Amino acid sequence: MTTKCRQIAGLAAVLAVSLALASSPATGFELFGMKFFESEDDNDLAVINPINYTVNVEMTPAPDDDGSLAYNLESASVLVSDEEEPVSGSLGLIAKAKQDRKRLVAALYENARYDGLVYIFIEGRNISDIAPDATFDTSRPVPVLIRILPGPKYALGAVSVDTAGVPVDPSEYGLVPGGSAASTDVLDAESKLFRDLRNDGRPFVAVTDRDIIADAADDRLDYRIAVSPGERVPFGETWVTGTETVDPGFVAYMAGIYADETFSPEELDRARKRLVDLGVFSSVTVREAKAQSEDGRLPVQVEVAERQKFGFYGVGATYSNTEGAGFSGYVGHRNLFGRAENIRFDASVSRIGATAVSGNAREIDGIDFDTSLVFKKPGVLGPDSVYVGSIAAGRQQPLGYDRLFLTATSGVEYKIDDAQTLKVDLQGEYEEITDYLGTREYIIGAVPILYTFDNRDNELNPTDGFYAQAALEPSYGFENSAFFLRSRLDGRAYYSPLESDRLILAGRLGYGTIFGADVLDIPNNRRFYAGGGGSVRGYEFQSIGPYFPSTTPPGSGFNERFEDTPVGGLALFEGSVEARVGITENIQIVPFLDFGTVSDELVPNFSNFKLGAGVGARYLTSFGPLRLDVAVPLDPGPRDADFQIYAGIGQAF
Repeated sequence: MTTKCRQIAGLAAVLAVSLALASSPATGFELFGMKFFESEDDNDLAVINPINYTVNVEMTPAPDDDGSLAYNLESASVLVSDEEEPVSGSLGLIAKAKQDRKRLVAALYENARYDGLVYIFIEGRNISDIAPDATFDTSRPVPVLIRILPGPKYALGAVSVDTAGVPVDPSEYGLVPGGSAASTDVLDAESKLFRDLRNDGRPFVAVTDRDIIADAADDRLDYRIAVSPGERVPFGETWVTGTETVDPGFVAYMAGIYADETFSPEELDRARKRLVDLGVFSSVTVREAKAQSEDGRLPVQVEVAERQKFGFYGVGATYSNTEGAGFSGYVGHRNLFGRAENIRFDASVSRIGATAVSGNAREIDGIDFDTSLVFKKPGVLGPDSVYVGSIAAGRQQPLGYDRLFLTATSGVEYKIDDAQTLKVDLQGEYEEITDYLGTREYIIGAVPILYTFDNRDNELNPTDGFYAQAALEPSYGFENSAFFLRSRLDGRAYYSPLESDRLILAGRLGYGTIFGADVLDIPNNRRFYAGGGGSVRGYEFQSIGPYFPSTTPPGSGFNERFEDTPVGGLALFEGSVEARVGITENIQIVPFLDFGTVSDELVPNFSNFKLGAGVGARYLTSFGPLRLDVAVPLDPGPRDADFQIYAGIGQAF
């Protein structure tokens, strides 16, 4: 530089240029270096008057470079990234080169190199001196040279942040002398400052003055900004537009933004998510008004677009080599009475051909079935609550018992915050259970309480975060006057050591105990079992734990159909570890190890500890991974097959 100082008129404008140049227009044809009507899947671009070029990059070494500068600059260059693609004529090459120079200058600013210079030569001629109608020798690829003089790396010099008396510490945003002067870091700090002021209840934050001066004498970037934070403003009334069949008053209520509470962008975000979760809108916008009303409050505008259809239905199928085939279907409505009431009927049949496929399971009598009708009404105890009532009936034939049941529940689910949920139900159940002791009837009253913490980044394919669940279920058996308390803790963790998420380490642990009654006083389905999909893969479903003896004496009165079958237990410990290894962007190979034990005492019995191992494949789709697992039992019991196959949507846990 020939002058001691030069003023950068607006660092925000520099970044704006960077972002604008980083985004690609759309495909179809290219003319003068510009692409029109481009789609992401259109790789066969029709180029008018195509010419090819080669590009070389020369960069003067920078002594303060950590080795990343050259990579960042080459990554920013469209001439480099598009070298294999022809351009449209000589004018197209000139236009592309001039665009590239702007991108590279912006990339230098993003790396705090404000004295950097970029020269681009086509056939040895500087593009600044080439006339628009210039022509090149296209008998061979046209040579292009990019010469970069990066200059020294700048640091922040003098820093001044004036927020009109509102206490702000610039160091909390990295705005300190000697700090990073990269344009992206400075603008990111400014953005965080704005966000924090708005989160303090100030909706009208504005920049009143900004000076950014690069001083070439000492390689410093002086940064001064004056911000008008505005006053804290309370929310006003909530206005709703776009509803047709959904009650607009209900929409305002479910937004959960209360008049006279201090303005908060986070509350606006939560309101939008709350309305999206109702499932009745195809789009939702929640924003504050542009100005305060006459009473000084700030109205909130909710704009929604309803789904075209509120009815829904679906069908599905499953298969396991030990549990046979299954089919399921559901039908429902999302807006039954105009306030997002949801009703859904499910029906399924399973274990079709289970014995014939396995050859090892006990004799079963026909298929299993399940039916349920579930009604949900949001907003019963505030916008973050939903009433859930259900009735279910079915028949189940797991390894240790046969069960016919009718269950009714009524309860409320409350969302504490974005990660925490609490659900409390009242439950009544009639069931008829047949096992090795014969057939017994149970009438059970219970109060299931379920707490869930979930901060996973993706429910079906998590790569980071934790999931924990604590369940308590006090129950009373009216037929035998037995009280018992069933408790269970489950936790899952996910970790990605690579930025690419090509390796995900996942693990889960579960522990449960039943207090207050002996095993035989507790209905079989409420005891603990392990084995099968979702538990210890490789083993027959519910096959891990105490077993009924393998032989029964003549005349003993025991049901011979249940010889050598699990009876369930009072304590459970189980878990899994997986390594989800990405082979391609869409394919994962997943080796896994599962383990578990069940005891008829109040603590797990590790002498019956079982291990299952296997490998799975995942195909990642936009709606979740398609899963296929093959597992073998490492310590098989008499009812276990040599291996098991599992298929489904989503990861195993």
